[in-house]
Amino acid sequence: MASKISVSPFWNLPISTQKTQLLPQFPLLQQFPSSSRVISSKVKVNCQRCISVSAAVTEESQTSPPSSSSTASSSKVVLVVGGSGGVGQIVVASLLNRNVKLRLILRDPEKATTLFGEHDEEKFQVWKGDTRSPTGIDPSVFEGVTHVICCTGTTAFPSRRWDGDNTPERVDWEGVRNLVSALPKSLKRIVLVSSIGVTKFNELPWSIMNIFGVLKYKKMGEDFVRNSGLPFTIIRAGRLTDGPYTSYDLNTLLQATAGERRAVLIGQGDKLVGEVSRLVVAEACIQALDIDFTEGQTYEINSIAGDGPGTDTLKWQELFRASHSN
Repeated sequence: MASKISVSPFWNLPISTQKTQLLPQFPLLQQFPSSSRVISSKVKVNCQRCISVSAAVTEESQTSPPSSSSTASSSKVVLVVGGSGGVGQIVVASLLNRNVKLRLILRDPEKATTLFGEHDEEKFQVWKGDTRSPTGIDPSVFEGVTHVICCTGTTAFPSRRWDGDNTPERVDWEGVRNLVSALPKSLKRIVLVSSIGVTKFNELPWSIMNIFGVLKYKKMGEDFVRNSGLPFTIIRAGRLTDGPYTSYDLNTLLQATAGERRAVLIGQGDKLVGEVSRLVVAEACIQALDIDFTEGQTYEINSIAGDGPGTDTLKWQELFRASHSN
């Protein structure tokens, strides 16, 4: 039985009030420090300063009715790749709150110690690995894994995040290709976080964002997932807002909210242009894992002012299904 500590968070994060820009921006997802080799041993995280995720991650989850996605499944094991990034941290915290068994692949496993605190190793395992290398992941990490959420990424333009060879080609194309090639055929679902505009990277204004190839390489990653034969769902996020909630205290994750931007817009066909809360993207990924008709589908997602679905699976089903008829 995993140990949990219930603590009331003690501050709120400021919520972004930036208006939607006419020039679409690529979602910027946190990357990890480079790593030259794989260590196959599992790392049990332990940090006295951090607090187990036992409270709701978002204010929506405090008001939403129970759903099937919040019920623990003894046979479900979710592998999260990119779990220390802006979206990935919320994914991990939300799954821990649902008591789902988790595995993380991180280039620097010590980050998990700081971010997520102490958990029973049967529930939460951290493996050192690097998707950028074809041999950068120990195959043992996939044993028993039933679902995967991949939310790796880097910046569209050269930045400090590119240090250590974290370019779009290496992360968004080669990294996705290497990960998907190593996944077991028994996988029940892989959810890939991508970006709006990937099908229009040669058109203005998207071509400006694609100067260094970020949209092109994301599209290549998407196509590899589609052609892999694995059951998949692709979530194309708008410009990311709210956060990232990266800090050295998990309270920032527990107290994070989407403010007024809780209503969710979901579309298909790469037609949406706008912004989306990181919390909404994370919840969309988690919900898509278990909604049967999202298999083999690609969705664009934004969030706007208004009441949202929170963690209510039935409401998410309605949103995903409605996008099929648009």
